[in-house]
Amino acid sequence: MAECPVAGKGRCPRLALILLLALLTGCAGQPSTPNGSPGAAAGISGSWVSIRRGDTLGDIAHRANVPLIRLQRFNPGIEPRGLAVGQRVLVPSQQERAPSGGPYRYQIRPGDTFTSVARRFGADPSRVVAANPGVTATDLKVGQLIKIPLGGSASSGSSTASSSSKPRPARLPDPGTLPGDAKGWPWPLDDYDVARRFGKDAHGTLQPMLLTTGKGARAKAVAGGQVRFADSMRQLGQVVIVHHPDNLQSVYARCARLLVDSGQRVERGTPLCVVGTASNGRHELLFDMRHGGKPMDPQTVLR
Repeated sequence: MAECPVAGKGRCPRLALILLLALLTGCAGQPSTPNGSPGAAAGISGSWVSIRRGDTLGDIAHRANVPLIRLQRFNPGIEPRGLAVGQRVLVPSQQERAPSGGPYRYQIRPGDTFTSVARRFGADPSRVVAANPGVTATDLKVGQLIKIPLGGSASSGSSTASSSSKPRPARLPDPGTLPGDAKGWPWPLDDYDVARRFGKDAHGTLQPMLLTTGKGARAKAVAGGQVRFADSMRQLGQVVIVHHPDNLQSVYARCARLLVDSGQRVERGTPLCVVGTASNGRHELLFDMRHGGKPMDPQTVLR
């Protein structure tokens, strides 16, 4: 998704926001400190990074010091020749492995469940459970290593003709319909004007919502959840990303000062950041919402 420092202008760096991990019952609850910006190898190995203009998977693999094929296998839904600015890529840690045909060795991250991990790699959740007999599904720990048998067959027997055939690339799971209680949420600002609504611009580029407000205004959480990112992002200033139950995410960008930390639990109405000042002198908040990592119109959920 792109964003413009001024609504209607052209040069719009894409918004670097998405995590695909569902927050379900029994998810890994110990927070970690994610790094959303590519940097030194030690800083991005094992974390999510956002595609910047000119990036390739080869560049990211080189910076993280991981084999390109491993990076590709840990991102089965990504088309290497169709990378978009702001798209999120999972960089495997040095402890993780992705042999051809599996089983993968995967490190649990915040929000992971056996089901969400299985969906990510196109695996059968029951096979993931069976492959990890010493792991309690409702008590996953961040950093814990598990095995992920690939394929949809529940059989754990020897290789067959179907398992030796070329696997189909996994697609991002359809998040489905919004939960019934995802409505009537408050807006992130008490006093605001909608400078730009969610939707495509004249060039067909999907734009997030842009709100204007007064000096010193504080953006507030639209619902309870966990802060998964609270740091600076290129072109976006200070950014806060909150994950809510039912695989919903809210994003607050163009902040001048952060009021929360990564890993912190927040309630509806918790102040997250002080809104920053744009180059045009206006106080602007870039507000975005996602369902299962896919952009959605915030007004679907907000009052």
